[in-house]
Amino acid sequence: MNPATASAFKGLHAAALAPAALDLKTKELIAIACGVSRLCDGCIVHHTRAAKAAGATLAEIQDTLDVCVLMGGGPATIYGKKA
Repeated sequence: MNPATASAFKGLHAAALAPAALDLKTKELIAIACGVSRLCDGCIVHHTRAAKAAGATLAEIQDTLDVCVLMGGGPATIYGKKA
């Protein structure tokens, strides 16, 4: 990847996760849900760790995954286990 592209993506990552109307923990929980819905193993692992670091509890992560199953059906049950 072009270094300029990588740098731009890093900036986007920081801007999107910066606390604003939603706090970092909530944004990381949303990112877990997006990772599950996109079937992205690396995203799931990264954002689950980040959510825990931001103070997310196991119960909050499980609730997030429950919504993924509701919205994603069968594949979400498999990928949700990766969080």
